Amino acid sequence: MASPPTEPAVAAGLESLEGLALDTIISKAGARPAGALACVSTHLRDAVADDALWRRFCAQDLGLDAPLDPEDHPLPSFKDTYKVWLESFGMYPLPLVRRVKLFWSSLKGWLSENFPEALMTLSKGASEAQIRTAEDDLGIKLPMATKLLYRFCNGQLPFSTNHFENVRMAPLGIIGGYVFYNHSVNVHLSSLEQMVDETKEFYAELNEQGLSNGLKLVLVASSWYHAKSFLLNCSNGELYVGTANLPAGEMIPCVPKSLIKPTNSDMPQDGLLLWLEEHLRRLQNGMIKIRLLKTSRYICLYPEAPPLCTSATTNGVKVRASAVFVPEHPHGEGPAGRLYSYSIRLSVPEACMLGGVYFPSCQLHSRHWIIRCGDRVVSDVRGEGVIGKYPLLLPGQEEFVYESCTPLHGSTGSVEGSFTFVPGRVARPEGKPFEVMVAPFPLETPEYIF
Repeated sequence: MASPPTEPAVAAGLESLEGLALDTIISKAGARPAGALACVSTHLRDAVADDALWRRFCAQDLGLDAPLDPEDHPLPSFKDTYKVWLESFGMYPLPLVRRVKLFWSSLKGWLSENFPEALMTLSKGASEAQIRTAEDDLGIKLPMATKLLYRFCNGQLPFSTNHFENVRMAPLGIIGGYVFYNHSVNVHLSSLEQMVDETKEFYAELNEQGLSNGLKLVLVASSWYHAKSFLLNCSNGELYVGTANLPAGEMIPCVPKSLIKPTNSDMPQDGLLLWLEEHLRRLQNGMIKIRLLKTSRYICLYPEAPPLCTSATTNGVKVRASAVFVPEHPHGEGPAGRLYSYSIRLSVPEACMLGGVYFPSCQLHSRHWIIRCGDRVVSDVRGEGVIGKYPLLLPGQEEFVYESCTPLHGSTGSVEGSFTFVPGRVARPEGKPFEVMVAPFPLETPEYIF
């Protein structure tokens, strides 16, 4: 059997090729072999010097369509561009570099269009030296995907000594949050510096209680209002969210374990990368949206689209409803305890109509909730108003939105019910009261927790 041709023999065979045939072969070989061919002969060096070839390599390997360095500064050619990126990120698998670059460029694009205030809080990427310093300070090696995430963006700006600036920054977390009663959460992605400080504080608190979980955990995201923390296990790449009992080490996985592959040679992926990518998908497809809170905007985590958000219209009154799991709330403690906050949106998109008669307004008078755990009814509640209010709805007016919460002692459940409305106003009714249905919406511990 004949032995395969040696690399010099392959290169010699290319010497006789010209134009499209040679260009196609070099292009399919890839950037690294192309660089090696440039050392063989003047003919091959000239072929490899074609910048159109390096434009394809930049697009295929790095997702670049312009000759820019990692900080978006222009470079003279695509060949120079590929060289600069390889010098900066050659220690990582290029498919992963492209994936992380795409994530950050897509998120920044979404923020630029929808939430520019939050875009301004993102820090420039950290250097390898800064990452090594953080790892040395913690005595923990970060997963490859997490390191690469921080190479492109060193989280969000941390707290400062300026109180008014902190108040302005607090609702601008790129993960977002929710508000119900006096419980307010807004999650920011931690910078390396904040990661080090908060991780040390976490372990100091565990040590004070004589506890040790033996896990190599780092805090990667946290809320600026009520405490809510996300921790990455650097040993296996899993991501957790802390419960109200986090000081004792209690956590819940918040990314599907089956997807985590931190040691995959071609495309390692840990919980943090998967979590951020899923969050971006929800922003892009409208599952979660920007909402106004007093004078500030924020990313609201109450789902806005089916199946997690349900909708029903009765006599022209539309009710949308959805819930979020609130693991950090103390009322959710216990072996099977869960707390959920739900958001109700009430509106009259066109007109309130009852018995063929149109009414210029209608007002909520009372509510009826049925809460199930599995198939079992665990609560059947009636009462007047909602959170002490009796909203008056007018056609075409913006939704009236309110939030409340309910505990659930089980893994899954649902809420359904109805509101009683009065045509006109409660103080001056123009017709008989009527029921407006609330379509059942789920209470469940999701695969991804934000």
